[in-house]
This record gives sequence, C-alpha cells and structure tokens, in this order.
Amino acid sequence: MNDQPLVSVIMAVKDTAPYLHDCIDSIIAQSYQHWELIAVNDHSSDETPAILQEYAAKDARIRVFNSVGHKLIPTLQEGYAQVKGTLINRMDSDDKMPDYKLQILVDEWKKYGKGTVIAGGTQHFVDEGEVGDGFLRYENWLNQVAKTSTHYQEIYQECVIPSHCWIIHKEDFDAVGAFDPIIYPEDYDLCFRMYRLGLNVVGIDKILHYWRDRSNRISRTWEEYKDNRYFDLKLRFFYEIDRDKSRPLVLWGAGKNGKDMAKLLLSHKDTFHWVCDNERKIGNDIYGVVLQHFDDLKEIESPQIIIVVTSPEGKAEIQKLLISLGKKPVKDYWFFV
Repeated sequence: MNDQPLVSVIMAVKDTAPYLHDCIDSIIAQSYQHWELIAVNDHSSDETPAILQEYAAKDARIRVFNSVGHKLIPTLQEGYAQVKGTLINRMDSDDKMPDYKLQILVDEWKKYGKGTVIAGGTQHFVDEGEVGDGFLRYENWLNQVAKTSTHYQEIYQECVIPSHCWIIHKEDFDAVGAFDPIIYPEDYDLCFRMYRLGLNVVGIDKILHYWRDRSNRISRTWEEYKDNRYFDLKLRFFYEIDRDKSRPLVLWGAGKNGKDMAKLLLSHKDTFHWVCDNERKIGNDIYGVVLQHFDDLKEIESPQIIIVVTSPEGKAEIQKLLISLGKKPVKDYWFFV
C-alpha cells in the first residue's frame, strides 16, 4: 500500500440530511479507493445521524463520531484526532466530489512528496436558481490561481485554497498546526500558516470539487464571516511574514477599504504614506496622514505597498503602473481586497 497511501477525508456534519446521500455517494464512487471517511456529527437536529450510521454499517471505511464541542473547528479537531491515513483531505457534507478527485490529488502529490500541498479548482452548483455572482467571481479567480500556481502571490486578496480542495501529508499538516487555531475563516488561516511554513503549493488546472451554493451556507449566515475582507487576519500575517520595517510602507486607496485599512495600520503603530488618484482627496489630512498622488511613489525609495482598490479595472491599471516602476508582487506590493 506504499504506492497507495491511505487518504483520510475529514468531514464535519451538521443538519445536511437533504444533501448527505449525494455527498457520501460521491466519495464512495472515487476511482481511488484507499480512503477513509471520518464523519463527525455536530449536534444535528435532522436525519443526519441516522444517514451517517446507515453508511457506516455498509462501508467499513466510513467511521462516524459525535462532536463534544460545538461549531466547525472543534468538530474538525475531533475528526482529525481519529485519522489513520498518511494524506489528509477535508470534505463539506453538502458538496460533491468528481469521481477522479482523490486519484488526481494523490497522483500529483506523489510527484513531490512531503513539503508540498496539492490544490485544485472548484465549481459551484445549486439545486434551484442560479449561483450568486460573488461566488462565481470567486470561483473564476480561484481556478485561475490553481491554474497558475500563484497561491502565495495572491494570498492577501482572498482565501487561495478552498477548504475542501487540497491534499497534504499528515506530518506537514501537523507542522502547520492542523485544525488547532480557533480562528475563522479557518481555511484562510490555514493558507497563511502554509505560507508561513514555506510549504510548496502546486496547483492543478482541473475542477476537483463541486461546491454547493445555498442560502443558509455558513459563509452567508455566521457572524464570523460577515466582514469578508478579513483585514485583521491578513494584517496579522503580513506583519509576521512580509513586513520589512526597514522599508517605507505605502497604502494605496482612499475609499472605505482604504480608510478602514489606515486605521488598522495605525493600530499596529506603523507609519505609512497614503496615495490615491482622487483629486478631491489628495492633500487632505485623514487620521493624521496627508494623502498624496500615486505619482509620488517614484520618489519613495524601496516601498512596500498595500493596495485596497477593489475593481478589476483599477487593479489591472495599478499592476501596469507598478510593473512600469519595476515593482514585483509578494515582496513589493500586495492587493488586499
């Protein structure tokens, strides 16, 4: 079995009875068969526990547990404590896998071995109506990131690896802290911990997960996901990993996002230049910082630049300008959107 490592799929489950058969059937249908499913019931009030037990009785690879703690991360922690596998994957109980998902992830991981995370693309679906525009934009962006393996270059924009669309060796997962931090969004925090440790992330240009869009998904309903800019999380890792205090810091953008970011930078006791292209704001003193025209970047030696302009058109124009100034992403500038 050394050539077919056991894949432990960890799945927190809460009140997803209408979708659970489709989900588990898609796991059973995997062409790669050397897996175990660790399904942890988080105090469900519908038929979820009975459905889980039904599957566990039919397939010894499916093991079912009941969560002592409440909410997603404690449930994942309890599942992770039960794994027997070498490779770790996570599944959401209302989603589905294409039948080739685990095979592709394992085959690709075997090319690199420990120290590498394999990440693929995702596709949203709904039972009725249409997928929301925001999720479609996120999906398209994620798939481009996977196609180009630009996870770390894009990491300050949004979560670059969906929670269900990666595979990692257990030793590497332990090294980044597994599901230990009680920090939401847990998948985004995990991406930053992979970045901090310096794990190699290899993207696959293929859809590896079918992601259900529904009105009551937790990303729509939980307070923890309400402000989906996650500036606090991003800045915490920025100061830990990328901020070079020997270089001047520049904030680009004077809209709401820019003002919110400025307040956070000041809370970190950092000094910064603040630039924009809005003639009405240039020269204004906001929070004790005078706004400058972005042309002034030419006079600032070796800056690190945080950009909070959100429109795709604005981002493209700024990238062209920064390239003309000889700037490169990751060490010179980052988009926070």
